[in-house]
Amino acid sequence: MVSLLSGKVFYKIISLFLQEIFRQSEVKYRETDMLETLSALSRLPRPLYGSEHSLPNQAIGQPHCHPWAQLSHALRGTLRVETERGHFLAPPGQAAWVPAGMRHAVYCSPGTVIRSLYVVPEVLPTFGKKSCVLRIDALLRELIQAFSLLPEHYDVTGADGRLAAVLIDRLAEAEEAGIILPWPEDPRLQALCRHLQAHPDDRTGLEALAEHFSGVTGRTLSRWFLAQTGLNFRQWRKRCRVMAALPLLERGERVTDAALACGYDSPSAFIAAFHEQLGAPPGAFI
Repeated sequence: MVSLLSGKVFYKIISLFLQEIFRQSEVKYRETDMLETLSALSRLPRPLYGSEHSLPNQAIGQPHCHPWAQLSHALRGTLRVETERGHFLAPPGQAAWVPAGMRHAVYCSPGTVIRSLYVVPEVLPTFGKKSCVLRIDALLRELIQAFSLLPEHYDVTGADGRLAAVLIDRLAEAEEAGIILPWPEDPRLQALCRHLQAHPDDRTGLEALAEHFSGVTGRTLSRWFLAQTGLNFRQWRKRCRVMAALPLLERGERVTDAALACGYDSPSAFIAAFHEQLGAPPGAFI
């Protein structure tokens, strides 16, 4: 009986393992198809483009770029956009803006529903060549949803064109929001940052991390962080942890559990850090 049960458990594990391999392969092929769709498009059919049935409304985790700007807004879920200059997190009520020609990758939490807008740079020059996170108010959210239902070749001289014009006007007035995790240029610092981003619960001290990843003192490492990111190491790590907590809270995990998962000894310390970085308590994102 024990042997039979062990065999069933073994085959169950193998089955789950193969399912995960097939799932990852499917995601990879789907991303490849989306990138091919983007690459095949030499120009946008309209200055503002974003039908839910046209260009990809899914996160593409492979670094890529295109000759038009992109606004990625999550109707549900949390988006993370990575560029060479920084990592951006856009929870519900916010959207990530990526300028034309900037190499980027987009990730999202499970169950995320995305609406992406693609914009000819001359149509919306407000944000220039910088990437940022924008606040999406109720009106903008409804405009984005309504615009996504238009046909690919909507009539720019009719009601659809007027809707696009209003959407562009509202986007130009959108406020910058959210938090940005600036990314260093030094490969040694990048390796440390990737480690801390993947393991926000790591409580290894500054001196040990500096020695392991860079072979320098903690003071030197912190000075490098400040020079390359505008934040010292302690500030960068705090922001990294808060950004790691947002997807956990968004999917319904308790504040205490999110705090422990992100390296905090107590919920009170976590709440204080959260409020410092985002100007609101964790409960506002649950």
